[in-house]
Amino acid sequence: MRTKLQVLIAGLGLAASAAPAMAHHSFAAEYDASKTVTLNGSVVKVEWLNPHIWIYIDAKDESGKVTRWQCEGGAPNSLVRNGWNRESLRSGDQVTISGALAKDASNTCNASTVKLADGRRLFAGSAESEGGNAKGGGKQ
Repeated sequence: MRTKLQVLIAGLGLAASAAPAMAHHSFAAEYDASKTVTLNGSVVKVEWLNPHIWIYIDAKDESGKVTRWQCEGGAPNSLVRNGWNRESLRSGDQVTISGALAKDASNTCNASTVKLADGRRLFAGSAESEGGNAKGGGKQ
């Protein structure tokens, strides 16, 4: 009886530890790497949340219409190791964000790079980012 109880407790513990891993999404489930977007706009806010940061910008399209976009970046810990900090992007900063569009046709992208008004490029550390400047990502 005691062995069965120990196995049951171990099984429940294993199942509970797997729940966070199942909650994390895959890039391919949400984004289409073949459909890229380049957005020019003004940073509205940046959320430093796990498992990924979110950058919200107001971007103008070719006709001048302003649309709010949300861009998923890398994990906060990964970005900090690459030089980012909570002050790397501030509300009002002019940026150009390149990334992959969401499959659900919402105004959402998975950011690969963020280009600042002064010309510096920040590697966004997202799931499917290609290369990019992984060093010196923070605003200096």
